[in-house]
Amino acid sequence: MKPKIGISEKNLNHSTTLLSNILADEMILYIKTRKFHWNVSGESFMELHKLFQAQYSELEETIDLIAERINKLGANTIGTMNEFVSLTRLKESPATYPSQKDMMKELLTDHERVIIELRKDITELVEKSKDAGTIDFLTGIMEQHESTSWILRRYLK
Repeated sequence: MKPKIGISEKNLNHSTTLLSNILADEMILYIKTRKFHWNVSGESFMELHKLFQAQYSELEETIDLIAERINKLGANTIGTMNEFVSLTRLKESPATYPSQKDMMKELLTDHERVIIELRKDITELVEKSKDAGTIDFLTGIMEQHESTSWILRRYLK
């Protein structure tokens, strides 16, 4: 049963399509952060191991909230690696195991890319679907990525 919440079916579909792209981005970033958590080594091993764990834990919560938002808007949530890879706007780096500094640079690049894409998505939602709930929801996610980016930039200074 489709929700009757003052948003047309077309606009609901538009919102859930964008949310699926965002979900894919978050999943790829989650997996990459987890990979770096597992593979970090060197002098600051434990500090970065814990930092990456905190970051992937936050991403995990965000992923669940996005999936639930998609369901709240009446759509099914994607859930396979093939779907995530086909919809993501991030790049994976298989079979590479960068240094600590390069791990942080790569994560920073990805978080900043997510911020840029979220800004575009929010603007598109404002203009096309006028889905205030999703706009507010995505603004909060963008702010989380801004905080994580700030932390990573501080490490790289």
